[in-house]
Amino acid sequence: MLSLPTSSHAYGIGLIAVIVGVAMGVSYYQLYFIPELNAKPIISEKVLHPGDTTTITIVPGAENNDQAQNFVPKKVEIQLGINNLVIWKNTGETAHTVTPDEPYKDEYSGNFGSPGVIRPGNSYQFLFTQEAKIKYHCEPHPWMTGEIDVVHGALTS
Repeated sequence: MLSLPTSSHAYGIGLIAVIVGVAMGVSYYQLYFIPELNAKPIISEKVLHPGDTTTITIVPGAENNDQAQNFVPKKVEIQLGINNLVIWKNTGETAHTVTPDEPYKDEYSGNFGSPGVIRPGNSYQFLFTQEAKIKYHCEPHPWMTGEIDVVHGALTS
């Protein structure tokens, strides 16, 4: 005579206990052994609160393909701890963006680039906390280009 296999709820409960235990172990490992994955870097107060800002003006008529000036100044060098907070002001009558040519992520401030359009009269600002060279443009008007060179400031030594 053949005996039929019997099933028990204990197997299901045991499997659930193993899954919950593994999930708790992974969570514990991520929270206590590798917290640096979620932590922001330690940045000098001089860099986080620079003494000056850099303003880049999006001039009226910048959307015109024949106009040479659109982001003024087009290329700017900023120094960490001195003028590394950059503000783009739209003084024209058309919405624009500040979009990096290649994705750039600052370790402290996150992804660079305006989160949508900068409407006339509004501005976008970004705090740079590490050295970089970033070329950017306006998404709807790709002939509008600019460049930011972030260099080590004398006060950050």
